Amino acid sequence: MTTSPSERPEGTVDPKLLEILVCPVTKGPLEFDSARHELISRSAKLAYPIRDGIPIMLPEEARKIE
Repeated sequence: MTTSPSERPEGTVDPKLLEILVCPVTKGPLEFDSARHELISRSAKLAYPIRDGIPIMLPEEARKIE
């Protein structure tokens, strides 16, 4: 069972969510960047924003990273 957003510290992502989410471009794993509130796809070189606790998994919304 997952914890509700109110039970998790601010600025964190449910670990169960990270287990099931993949990059929509590469279908590869994502890493959580707590400092920037983003999900990072190293293989696609994209950072997907998290807004109000919701990952925005749209490539056109992602920030390009090096």
